Amino acid sequence: MTQKFKISFPLFRMILLSLLVFGSCKDDKTQKKDHVFTNELIKETSPYLLQHAHNPVDWRPWSASVLEEAAAKDKLVIISIGYSSCHWCHVMEEETFEDPKVAEVMNKDFISVKVDREERPDVDQVYQDFLRGVGANDGWPANIIALPNGKPIYGGTYHTNEQWRQVLTKFNDLYKKDPEEAKKYGDMVALGIQEMNIIEPAKDFTSLTLDKLDASINSWKPNWDLEWGGDQGVEKRMLPSNLNFLMDYAVLTDDKDILGHIENTLDQIAGGGMYDHVGGGLYRYSTDSQWKVPHFEKMLYDNAQVLSLFSKAYKIFEKPTYKQLVFQTISFLEREMKNSEGGYYAALDSQSEGEEGKFYLWKEEELKQIIQEDFELFAAYYNIAPGQDWENGNYILHTPLTDEEFIVKNQLSLSNLNTFKEKWKKQLLTHRDLRVRPQVDDKIITSWNALLIDGLVDAYSAFGDPKFLDRAKAIYEFIQTNGYKDGQLVHSYKRGSKWIDGFLEDYAFLANASLNLYSASLDSTYLTFAQNLNQTVMDQFADEPSGMFRYNKNSELISKIIKTNDGVMPSPNSVMAHNLFQLGHLQYDKLLMNKSKKMLSSMMPNVTEYAQFYAKWGALLVNNAIPYYEIAVVGKDAGQMLGELQKKHLPNTLIVGSTEDSELPLFAERYTADRTLIYVCRDNTCKLPVDNVKAALDQLRNF
Repeated sequence: MTQKFKISFPLFRMILLSLLVFGSCKDDKTQKKDHVFTNELIKETSPYLLQHAHNPVDWRPWSASVLEEAAAKDKLVIISIGYSSCHWCHVMEEETFEDPKVAEVMNKDFISVKVDREERPDVDQVYQDFLRGVGANDGWPANIIALPNGKPIYGGTYHTNEQWRQVLTKFNDLYKKDPEEAKKYGDMVALGIQEMNIIEPAKDFTSLTLDKLDASINSWKPNWDLEWGGDQGVEKRMLPSNLNFLMDYAVLTDDKDILGHIENTLDQIAGGGMYDHVGGGLYRYSTDSQWKVPHFEKMLYDNAQVLSLFSKAYKIFEKPTYKQLVFQTISFLEREMKNSEGGYYAALDSQSEGEEGKFYLWKEEELKQIIQEDFELFAAYYNIAPGQDWENGNYILHTPLTDEEFIVKNQLSLSNLNTFKEKWKKQLLTHRDLRVRPQVDDKIITSWNALLIDGLVDAYSAFGDPKFLDRAKAIYEFIQTNGYKDGQLVHSYKRGSKWIDGFLEDYAFLANASLNLYSASLDSTYLTFAQNLNQTVMDQFADEPSGMFRYNKNSELISKIIKTNDGVMPSPNSVMAHNLFQLGHLQYDKLLMNKSKKMLSSMMPNVTEYAQFYAKWGALLVNNAIPYYEIAVVGKDAGQMLGELQKKHLPNTLIVGSTEDSELPLFAERYTADRTLIYVCRDNTCKLPVDNVKAALDQLRNF
């Protein structure tokens, strides 16, 4: 699935393969009081860059002027990319970048640049493409050596101090001895990266069929872990786009086996160490195949998407534990990741006091002292037993039994168990709040906050709590106030930070969030804003040769970026294709729907063969290959009826409403002052209107 380009220069190939090292924060300090060194990063606001502001390395932030300086001095450029909560980034800083002897070499022979991959995901994407293209281990920290023009000639992730010294010496010597060969290699690599971002436009829509959809699922099934859930592998990630896709497909095709796999996966996630059973929220990923031992970072994008995932799952499976997870994760986000102005921070570090997970781990004696008389039941529920600790007597709370299994085994009622759980959580949270907290990355990233709008709207739809919708609206207002100016979005916000133009993901994710706000609230202001964002993308990000959209507006990097693969977040192009599809149905706009179909058709070879890496595209294939419906609720009681409909899981259905007369095609000439009517439609053809939700659902089933 990963594209690679050939390395045709023997000397560079030999050095590259001999020096590539592993140990990264896959996608995936205690501050000193006296500072001997200070570099240009001290002027930045990014927590990651500020962490390196007192390294002896003469770090610079990314800018075009850095490459100009490198060209003027004819020096290679070190581009080191990471983020504030990355464990191996911390390790390499402490071992290597704080070493004055290493810094002396870097300062003398190189221009050194630090990049926060969350501030500049475009820079990160280009150099991650390079690492993947040459068969290296991608991830963070990413440490690149590039020519003065930014074209890379070496890359790897974590290096020990000694390994990094060897890399510096060998590549500096090589560049001085044979700069022409280095330049030829850099040109070849840049061309390879450019080729990785070439998408062949589709010529027709003939591949958008149910047979192709079934084939994509069948090609994926052998990779499923039917015991522990998710996909097979030594590590486990939640990957909400994958599970959302499978849920819709399974419901629409009535596939009980796939639903069973999804339910098992969600149970394992909710019960495992991936979930913070004390404070709520999910960690970034599991370092083992059983969801037990997490990497203790907490990222906003994971926790935003988990709200959508488990809210949808609750509609299908009606499990109280799924509802609890959603409510407790929202509480965690409000308590620990919300800033005073209304936006939400990017991440919480995995470390505190220099130790991975220290804030979240428990000793048995400590737990006995806190829980006291209930400890035996507590220990049975959270698996506190000999041999079940993680390491050095530290326990990660997890529940090997579901609540339904536990109450049967221990002769409890569900209400009794919930009472115990709430008591235990309050006790443990009170105790944990006395500990030294992990560092917060207090950037507010537009795209990630847009995902949280989606999550809160989906929680509102599933559970009907108006507070969730109010919080989603408040994030929207925060972005309008702090991140939107003259029709343009900012990528990340922090008081005093520089304006970094929004990337495709910011526009695509926020347009999608605005559409969801419109569907939930009936307020057409959100629809208008989504339409405006969509037009901005069409005008400023369109890539004519591919029919896709570029990741950024400008072309300052060595290659344009056309990001299409879905991972821990959906790709911005797949989200844009969904936006076009949804707007097309809202407006009965064939041009938008055809644009969406063209994008999807271009991706069909990947969707069919590598479904797990293109799941958001797979969800769009579901929309196209299986009948898609519109439900329009029109009249003064539209809000109430809309709420009833949205509590159901109705995949492949656009549900919208209006309490007033509207020119939107779905509502045109359908408003009456004395009645509220529901129209169930497909391809502009509607059933006779009905005045209650049950009748509308019957029409939907028997269309």
